[in-house]
Amino acid sequence: MKCIIIGGGKVGITLAEQLCQENHDVVIMDASAKRMQDIPESIDALRIVGNGASIQAQMEAGVNEADILIAVTGSDELNLLCCLIAKKAGKCNTIARVRNPVYSKEINFIKERLGVSMTINPELTTATEIARLLRFPSAIKIDTFAKGRVELLKFKIRPQFKLDQMAVSALQNTLKSNILVAAVEREDNVYIPNGDFVLKDGDLVSIIASPQNAASFFQTIGLKTNQVRNCMIVGGGTIAYYLAKQLLAMKIPVRIVEKDPARCELLSQELPNATIICGDGTDRKLLLEEGLRSAEGFVSLTNMDEENLMLALFAKDQSSAKLVTKVNRLAFDEIIERLDIGSVIYPKYLTADYILQYVRAMQNTIGSNVETLYQILDDRAEALEFAIHEESPVTDTPLMDLNLKDNLLIGCIHRRERVFIPRGHDSIQVGDTVIIVTTQVGLQDIRDILK
Repeated sequence: MKCIIIGGGKVGITLAEQLCQENHDVVIMDASAKRMQDIPESIDALRIVGNGASIQAQMEAGVNEADILIAVTGSDELNLLCCLIAKKAGKCNTIARVRNPVYSKEINFIKERLGVSMTINPELTTATEIARLLRFPSAIKIDTFAKGRVELLKFKIRPQFKLDQMAVSALQNTLKSNILVAAVEREDNVYIPNGDFVLKDGDLVSIIASPQNAASFFQTIGLKTNQVRNCMIVGGGTIAYYLAKQLLAMKIPVRIVEKDPARCELLSQELPNATIICGDGTDRKLLLEEGLRSAEGFVSLTNMDEENLMLALFAKDQSSAKLVTKVNRLAFDEIIERLDIGSVIYPKYLTADYILQYVRAMQNTIGSNVETLYQILDDRAEALEFAIHEESPVTDTPLMDLNLKDNLLIGCIHRRERVFIPRGHDSIQVGDTVIIVTTQVGLQDIRDILK
């Protein structure tokens, strides 16, 4: 497929990198020559310096032959204009990044009248991810499938759970838990385990289960499963606004610390039920006076990664709160993981995942569609949800008889209103949605699970 990306920022570069890895023909355009020069040489994409809203520039990029145009500049209006021009100049699908809360209320109109195929709001997506974690604080990361009926949850094994040296097969037999261990991260290695795999303290384990079964499992091993009862947010930007709205709707009291008086005034008007504190979020005394020690959720959302990380470390030292930290740059992700500061959120990866999901679905055959896609395990594996529309070599055959690719796990099947973890005698049927976890990145059709 031919893909045009307008905007050479963090999201644009992440998208270009991942689309090139999947052997798409990628063109990336930005008005800044310097930004084009900063794109890593490893990304095999055509670089064009130009205004993405110019018909001439889009024609130079090949919009009349493109399958999809993705506009992810820093301006919502420019993104929408780029998509509108692309729709008129070519016949491609269009995706626009739209961040302003005002426009988020008008998404249906924008898609119908302007012909935009898909809009993505990184701040709203990030806020939704954080709210999910605060609703289930035991997990480091939560991804949802089958419209919320199935979850992929990551947690760290600690000595008090008594899971050390336990085989994966024993989890169901000993703990009577209806979950599936989908992946294990140990030091620098990633495993898609079989039943004989032995767990160790310190492992990062990803499980697949329904929300009810996941909660039951966590209760069995002694992990907290109820949502946080209050939350402190440092940084009053757009993510904080969206997050506070969702938490308040969940009846969770929210305190936001923001140093810009004008922004505090606006937040006070938009979020009358939240407590807005005008002050420096890096002031230790202020945080303690405002109740950090009694906070059950602590979210650092300033514009500086270093500040967010230091705030999380301070909150870890002073409280037992569920910690969520926003990080934009990925240069030191291995070091960040070793800090053990709970959940670290990378907004640009969340945005890229949603767009990649749409791109994969576009190029699928009629047989199956990628409904959901997540990059997991530090981008070394994927969790995908396929909708099965017609018969194929994988349908109506017991799973034990399928010649599956290595390092691939059929994690869950959603059939009508029933969600179940399949065993060897089960089979995939037309109408199912099937969740696959694999280190074989780039699957586009359910038939790709076969060797």
